[in-house]
Amino acid sequence: MADILVTEYLDPAVLDRLKADYSIDYDKDLWLKPDEMAARVRGVAAMIVRNQTQVRGALLQAANRLRCVGRLGVGLDNIDLDDCANRSIKVFPATGANSDSVAELAIGGIFVMFRKAYHEHAAVIAGEWPRMRMMGNEIMNRRLAIVGFGSIGKALAWRAKGIGLKVNAFDPYVPASDPRWAEYGVEKSESLIAAVKDADIVSIHTPLNDETRNMFDATVISAMRPGALLFNLARGGIVNEPDLISALKAGTIAGAFLDVLDKEPLPAGNAFAGVPNLLLTPHVGARTREADDRVCNMIADAVLAELKREPAA
Repeated sequence: MADILVTEYLDPAVLDRLKADYSIDYDKDLWLKPDEMAARVRGVAAMIVRNQTQVRGALLQAANRLRCVGRLGVGLDNIDLDDCANRSIKVFPATGANSDSVAELAIGGIFVMFRKAYHEHAAVIAGEWPRMRMMGNEIMNRRLAIVGFGSIGKALAWRAKGIGLKVNAFDPYVPASDPRWAEYGVEKSESLIAAVKDADIVSIHTPLNDETRNMFDATVISAMRPGALLFNLARGGIVNEPDLISALKAGTIAGAFLDVLDKEPLPAGNAFAGVPNLLLTPHVGARTREADDRVCNMIADAVLAELKREPAA
């Protein structure tokens, strides 16, 4: 019987680190087989998962010896944290390990959406010369509103200030006395509406939970400026997608960049087809070699430390 169950992709070098001290049951596609996963978790001391594995319900009921869950990422919406706490199962997210990668994707999206010209690659190859219709906008002195001022929000703010953006942020869990506001030169907004109403770009970096689900609905989106862009690189479900699609079609806001969606991958015949001024990427904010190396090793360190710790009597 294995000590550690790994249900999604883990870097081979990190697997070898774990195998040096513990037996490993590794199947990168096990998350697709919930019944088999529940059978294989019995007797296991630790699990390592990404965002597809649902750590809840029957799986936790079957996990009779589970001491910890290592999450290869920062979002915890796929893990029943309350049930884990009730069962004395520790949960280790890779907090901060992928912040730079997500922030860099957001900055890249800002350049792409403001300049517009990057969408014309195929036209230029085809012999067209759409130069005159490619009138973009400069970024300097525009205002970025960051919703969620944690590790990713801070990483984005630091980069945004460096390219000449003015930055404000909304995070009710970061008090006005917190030194990070002054450290990053960021203005604290007292409400979500206050944060977004004057912004040229609104970028979301919060967890998905009961408080944030559908946070960006028609009411909040309509409070944004007509020329503003909405970015979601956090979790699908924070933005109400039908409301966003309606706003983009009506021109209520100027555009949107979504790296995360309610349903991933999108089903055939989805409502995004033909929506104007929309950029979609397949949940790749943290998909860099550097971030994955940091994430995998951080979680391996946390799991190894827990398994080597003497359990409480």
